[in-house]
Amino acid sequence: MRQRQLIGRAIRHLLSLTLVVTAGLFLSASHTPTALEQVLASGELTIISRNGPTTYYEDSRGMVGYEYTLAKAFADDLGVKLNISEEENLGRIFHQVGGDQGQLAAAGLAVTDTRQRQVRFTASYMEVTQQVIYRTGTARPRKVQDLIGKSLLVISNSAQAELLREMQRQHPKLRWHEQSDLEILDLMEKVHKGEIDFAVVSSNAFDLNRALYPRAKVAFDVSEPQAVAWAFPKGVDDSLLDRANGFIARAHESGMLQEMNEYYYGHVDGLDAGSALTFARRLQTRLPRWQEYLQIAGDMFDLDWQLLAAISYQESHWNSRAQSYTGVRGLMMLTKVTAAEMGVENRLDPIQSIYGGAKYFKKIFDRIPQDIQGADRTWLALAAYNVGFGHMEDARVLTERMGRDPDKWVDVREHLPLLAKRKYYRRAKHGYARGWEPVQYVQRIRSYYNTIAWHQQVQQRRMAQVKKDAELVPVHFSAAEQDSTSLL
Repeated sequence: MRQRQLIGRAIRHLLSLTLVVTAGLFLSASHTPTALEQVLASGELTIISRNGPTTYYEDSRGMVGYEYTLAKAFADDLGVKLNISEEENLGRIFHQVGGDQGQLAAAGLAVTDTRQRQVRFTASYMEVTQQVIYRTGTARPRKVQDLIGKSLLVISNSAQAELLREMQRQHPKLRWHEQSDLEILDLMEKVHKGEIDFAVVSSNAFDLNRALYPRAKVAFDVSEPQAVAWAFPKGVDDSLLDRANGFIARAHESGMLQEMNEYYYGHVDGLDAGSALTFARRLQTRLPRWQEYLQIAGDMFDLDWQLLAAISYQESHWNSRAQSYTGVRGLMMLTKVTAAEMGVENRLDPIQSIYGGAKYFKKIFDRIPQDIQGADRTWLALAAYNVGFGHMEDARVLTERMGRDPDKWVDVREHLPLLAKRKYYRRAKHGYARGWEPVQYVQRIRSYYNTIAWHQQVQQRRMAQVKKDAELVPVHFSAAEQDSTSLL
């Protein structure tokens, strides 16, 4: 009897336990994963973006661009892989966000009232100003009324189009055209060539591309600074949005955003208008003659050929017969001593000059301390290439002595010019140096480099479009040809 009671009690206990477990499993199975949990579980974060110089693009360095760099850092912070879903139409980006195309939009999106009714934005990581641009040599507009009656173009569904609609309330005669299959680079080109009178563009995109289309100039600002942020879908699930806001806050605090701004926009003041115009022309006429040799030298010494192209332009403007009063000669403007050291017999031979210059730069690049990597290593090597390795090291010592980071170009460049002041150079190992020159040298090369890189992207895009158009052209046969084809 006692045994039967114990067995019955045990069975009831097991039944109760089973009910508890089953209920728990049911509740667990009915839990809908949050947006953050879904990303972590899938191991992938997908952003919606537009291909372009301010967002993301692929060059000889791989995938680059401001939005790509920031989104990649966020994906790394989550411990997941980053995917990009490309969407050319800005209007569709806001409809697709949060759906199958991607969890968020990272496309250089300015925060506007209209857009805030469609999506939720993160904290800002950048500010831009909307600007009217015109072609130099034509009458410069100075106010909104000057745009009336002229050809004015903007991208459809853009912050610029929204701004014009607001301005139209006060200026009813204001008219413009909108086009969806354009980017700001296209607008700048059309103004540069005189195909349209004016366009409205964002300040960051203009700064990045003004060396490529130097006849396009800013006329006036038509907005106050606007926040740029990532877009998330409207809803009650804030998990991924909150995580993104935390990441952006840390990016501000750690100096990461400052470093990104320096990397992507720190070169934009490197060229004056005349120099930019000349450079844009020579991209078309001179660079193609030397590109193959630059690419071979880049492969030979594990260097970016576009960087070598920028160096050679700075040195000789891609003139293989160039020479200076100091005795340097050739495409890479090598001294006799450097040429002999690099095994160059004829400095005016463009192939030998490119080889010698690349070999010499690689030698300096390899001398930079190994714990300095990335862009800082490249900029410091360029400074040393220009002013000499010893002077560059003096500047690094001075930078550290004054409480800044000797491994960061942004800090070293502030102290290089001090080597021209007796107060500082008398304590330097290698003495006096014209320290402002390597700063200007690096700045100009960075401008050339970024313009060359994006120019290559534009060329490839146009070639692809030509090929696509050619495939769509119908083939027409003559009567004789039709007769012959019928026999096949």
